[in-house]
This record gives sequence, structure tokens and C-alpha cells, in this order.
Amino acid sequence: MTVKIIRLHSLSLTFVLAIILMACNGDKKKETQVVEEEKTVQVPNFNPDSAYQFIKHQVDFGPRVPNTPAHRQAGEYFISKFESYGAKVQTQDFEATTFDNHTLNLRNIIASFYPEKSKRILLAAHWDSRPYADKDVERPNEPIAGANDGASGVGVLLEVARVLSESNPPDVGVDIILFDGEDWGELHNGQSIELPGNLDSWWCLGSQYWSKNKHDKGYSAYYGILFDMVGAKGAQFPMEESSMYYARSIVEKVWSRAEKLGFSNYFIRKQPGGITDDHVFVNQYAKIPMIDIVHYDPANGYFGDFHHSHKDDMEIISKETLEAVGQTTMGVIYYE
Repeated sequence: MTVKIIRLHSLSLTFVLAIILMACNGDKKKETQVVEEEKTVQVPNFNPDSAYQFIKHQVDFGPRVPNTPAHRQAGEYFISKFESYGAKVQTQDFEATTFDNHTLNLRNIIASFYPEKSKRILLAAHWDSRPYADKDVERPNEPIAGANDGASGVGVLLEVARVLSESNPPDVGVDIILFDGEDWGELHNGQSIELPGNLDSWWCLGSQYWSKNKHDKGYSAYYGILFDMVGAKGAQFPMEESSMYYARSIVEKVWSRAEKLGFSNYFIRKQPGGITDDHVFVNQYAKIPMIDIVHYDPANGYFGDFHHSHKDDMEIISKETLEAVGQTTMGVIYYE
């Protein structure tokens, strides 16, 4: 009897020890997972004051309408700034015909950071401005300042470039493309003009050209983010439909990062439909999953009531909005 009892206790003790060891191992796994989830990355600070000045500098050139001195001066300015930040800069010069039969001399500008890194993220915006204020009742035939529609996206990307040049490098390479010829398009409520065979839209001429003629043969990126009208006061950015169709996981990545940073009042989880923008052609032809961060107004739909009007000036630009977009972007890059 006594021996049996001792054996029973021995077996019980062995069993208990096994359970404890399993529990400890389980705890270690849980602890490891928690550490991975809570790992911290040193993300550089995006300076909204600097981004604001980049936007103002563009507006000070005057409307950046293709074939004008302001357009040429702005293009040279962008190239100079990117080069001063240590980027490898390339340009694509090409011609395009507009719906009203103008031949435009256009130029896409590509700035590459850390070209040695194989995993790359593509950031893009358009840098030209609208030649007509055709949604305005006053001076509808005059060009607009384009502070938000054009300059804001470029301003954010110039600040991203500046920060990258002064910070420890992220684990990915970053390419910035400024697309030209996005905003000539067609007239608001005007008659639709038949497209030539080489175009899918009168809009987004630069992204259509680049997507079919990449600056480097075989170039690709893990994903892309387009910035369009990202600087207005009280702006909201919805989960645009084409972005969700082509790159749902990237939308989730960006919006989740914004939420963690406290910017969920800007990056809203609404899906109000889709638009034709540069990202559509990057998805379709370049085969790079690209999303669009684009202004949405619940009262007026996409773009807001200042769209293609003389209201689109520096008065509507908000440093708070620029910070939300820019700091989210830095977080996405450095947590990749």
C-alpha cells in the first residue's frame, strides 16, 4: 500500500510539473507575441509648418498650368529640392494633346531615396494646376491657384523628402513621383469629347504615360499611395472604392496607422464610391497596388465646394490636416 501511494504521488508530481512547464512555455510564447505587437519604431516627425511653406511657395509661382512660365519654374524648383535632399532624380518629358486640341509639354518628376533597397514604396501626387475655374461663377475661364488641388499633395511629399534626408533610413526604399497633366481634363458640365486611341481619359495624362512607360524598365513597388487634395481645413479622407478594389489591405494599413496616431477624424471608415484619379492607371497598367488619399465632403461629395474654383487658395489650407496626413505617412513608411 505504501509503495503504491508513493508511486501515485510521484506520478502526480510529474504530471503537475509537466503542466507547469507547458504553462510556462505558453506564457513565454504569449510574452514574445506581446513584445512583437508592442515593438516601438523611431518615426521621424513630420513638420506641418514646413509642408505649409512648400505649398505656399508653389502658389507664389502662380497657377502651374502646363506650357506657362510658372509651370516650368515650379518643375525646376521640385527637381532642385529633391536633389538637395539627396534623392536620385529622373524626369520624363512627353507631349500630350488635350480635349480642346492643345499640345502640352509635360514632365513627370521621379525622386528615389535609398535606390539600393529592393523593397520599395511609391508615393505620388500631381503637380500641375487647373487652367479653368469652371466650377466658379466668377472668372470661370481663368486658372486657379490650386493650393489644395495639386500643391497640397506635393507639399506633403516635399516635406516627406526633407525628413527622409535628415533621418535614419527606414527598412524600405521610397520613390516619389510628381505626375504632370492631371488636371486639364474636360470642362465641368461640358460636352464629352471622343478620346484618341492612346488615352483612357482626358484626365491624369502623366500617370497614364508613366504607367505604360516606367522611368526604369521593370520598376515595381510593394504598394503606392496617392495624395490628392490633402490639405484643407476639416478634411475627411474616405476609403475610396477603387482603392478598396485594388489594394484593400493597403487602405487598412494606412487607416489603421492613422487611428493609432489619433487621426481617425480625418481618415474615416466610409466608402462613398470611387473616382478616376492617377491611382487607377497605376493599378491597371503599372500593376502596382495604389490607394488614393483624397478629399471628401459629406455635404458636397468628393473634392468639396472649392474644387476647380478660385476658393482653392491658401485660405483653405490647414496645418492640422497636413500633420494628420504627413505623420500618418511617416508612420506607414517606418513601420513597414
